[in-house]
Amino acid sequence: MSIEIAEARATDPGPRALIEASQELMRALFRPEQNHFLPTEALAAPDIRFLVAREGEELLGCGALHVKPGYGELKSVFVGDAARGRGVGAALIAGLEAAARAEGLELLRLETADELAAACRLYARHGYARRGPFGAYADNGCSVFMEKRL
Repeated sequence: MSIEIAEARATDPGPRALIEASQELMRALFRPEQNHFLPTEALAAPDIRFLVAREGEELLGCGALHVKPGYGELKSVFVGDAARGRGVGAALIAGLEAAARAEGLELLRLETADELAAACRLYARHGYARRGPFGAYADNGCSVFMEKRL
């Protein structure tokens, strides 16, 4: 079976469970002021494109594109433990980049952290380069900021 990327509602039970698992991990790793995830309900806003990765009926991961003036921001990209190492993250990034292109965006940005080394490596493999803080983010000594021109 192959990995399918599709739009979904963040507030539906399956996607919500993935988001909650992601947020639980972020709370375990970082102090509250270092967490920049969006609440589940915010991931259902009109300026968000929310995607899930699935294999058959099994949800493997999720990610969101926050459409902003002049760029898109990747948010809540998460792959469940059992699905890691199977190309799910790469498939989600490809899906989010396709969604950005469909929105006419030419630049993607994201915030992650060195503690999420696998995520940093994944983004770097897909052409994302480190940069300074953007938008409302501040340099907090923990966050890693990256961007990619499409």
